[in-house]
Amino acid sequence: MTIRIKDNAVRFRLTKSDITGLGQKGFVKSCTQFVNSLFVYMIESTDDRVMSAAIIENKIVLKMPGVMIDELVNTEKTGFTGQTGMVKILVEKDFVCIDNTTEDQSDNYPNPSLNC
Repeated sequence: MTIRIKDNAVRFRLTKSDITGLGQKGFVKSCTQFVNSLFVYMIESTDDRVMSAAIIENKIVLKMPGVMIDELVNTEKTGFTGQTGMVKILVEKDFVCIDNTTEDQSDNYPNPSLNC
C-alpha cells in the first residue's frame, strides 16, 4: 500500500495482496521507520456507511465500510472517494505504470489504459 498526500487530499493505492488481505483480515497497514518515530498508515473495515480518516498517535487510520471493501475484492470496481472534514480521501487499486519505472509492479493490477 502506498499513500500520496497533497494539501487536503490523501490517496491510498492498494496492490492485489493489499486488497486480498483487507478482505480476509479486515485491515491492511504499512509502516515507515523514521529516525525517532514509526509512521503507520492503515485501512480498517467498519460497519459505518461512509469512509472516515483520522490521525491517531503518528498513525493515519482510514475506516472503510465493509461493503466497499467487498466491492473492491469481488468486482472490477477500481476505487472509492470520500471526505472527512476538509480532507478528501481516495482509495484505489494500484495499476501498473504506463511509463518505464524501476519499481517492482508485479503485485499491481493491469493498467486499463494499456488495453487496445
